[in-house]
Amino acid sequence: MMWINLIGLVVIGLIVWWFWLYQTKSTEVRDGSIEVRVKDGVYQPANITVPANESVQLMFYREDATPCAETLLIPELEISETLVLNQRVMVTIPPQKAGRYPFHCQMQMYRGTLVIK
Repeated sequence: MMWINLIGLVVIGLIVWWFWLYQTKSTEVRDGSIEVRVKDGVYQPANITVPANESVQLMFYREDATPCAETLLIPELEISETLVLNQRVMVTIPPQKAGRYPFHCQMQMYRGTLVIK
């Protein structure tokens, strides 16, 4: 009986780590474009910094076949894109003022942040 409780605590700990504590890689866009891989339950990189008032190209390459990975949403920028499995999908971010813009799948399991400076 104690093993079941211990396993339950480990699973809870993994869930907390994955959804709230896990720090994803960050990158800064310098040449106007970047490739973002969608695999293993995350966007890689998930934190992207881009210059303000410039158009930026985000190239998403979806390797994860789960249905949740199929849709990319950037609600504050009114962007919604379907990410086709094993194909590159270009998402153009028009010139924006500085701010933080979260992006995610439709269930918000895949999450990232677009930081415009």
